[in-house]
Parts: sequence; structure tokens; C-alpha cells
Amino acid sequence: MPKIDVASLPEDTTCGYPAPFHEIARGRVRKRLGNAGGLTQFGVNLCRLEPGSGSSQRHWHESEDEFVYVLEGEVVLVEDEGETVLKPGDAATFKAGVANGHQLINRSDRDALVLEVGTRTAISAAHYSDLDMKVARVNGVDTFMRRDGTPYPQQ
Repeated sequence: MPKIDVASLPEDTTCGYPAPFHEIARGRVRKRLGNAGGLTQFGVNLCRLEPGSGSSQRHWHESEDEFVYVLEGEVVLVEDEGETVLKPGDAATFKAGVANGHQLINRSDRDALVLEVGTRTAISAAHYSDLDMKVARVNGVDTFMRRDGTPYPQQ
């Protein structure tokens, strides 16, 4: 089993959302552990959220499961039912096809570190609960569009 040198992995600060929706992820830094290990069936990320940043816009996936586990700091899980504070040792799961938009927000005054695990599918769709936006993934390429299917301009 190959060991991943986590410290040497590049930090990914990109966000594919069209403007201005990408602003939520300013201060989100990921290390792509699954990619570093060559995984193709599911993704694993070490995600650092700086104070004031979020993991994503509130969303749900049609065909991808998600799992998060808090390692350090504190985040607020925001979903349809309300808000829940997650601290080190807390976990949450999001089953594919359940239309419960979710996101993590760091409202504290220090960084939070979260392990993210999720299904990878070649064809997928996600819906954004609070925005006129959805995304379709075909062969690993995400296309963001309005709910009526009108595409957002490419970035």
C-alpha cells in the first residue's frame, strides 16, 4: 500500500462555480488525497476551511453519496432542517438522491479541518437549493446552468 506524503501535496483553492457563487469557497483549501493515491471510484479530500468560508453552496447530488468527518475546529452544517454545529469527531452523511441541500460553513475564528469522501461517477447531476443553479457532469466535465437549462458563461 503506497503511503501518501500529505505534506507535499499541492493545495487546491479552485472553485468551478460561476461568479458570484464561487465567493463562498474563498478560504477553502483542499488536498486531494484520493487523486494522489490514484483512486477513481471515490474521492477523498482533506479540506481546510478558513474562518468565514464554506465548503460549497448548499447542494445535493442525484447519484453521489457524500461523507464528512471533522478533524479539527468547528463547522456549521446547514441543511433543509436547519443548522447543526459539528466538532472534532463528528460526522455527517448525505445519501445520493435525497433532496436535502447541505453545506459546511466555518463561523468560528480559527481554521477547521474536514475529511471529505464522495462517490465519483462519470455522469452526475447536482442541484443548488438556494440558487438558480444546477450542474451536470459528463465524463468528468462540469457544466453549470440555471434551473431551466440555460448555461452560465464559461469561466
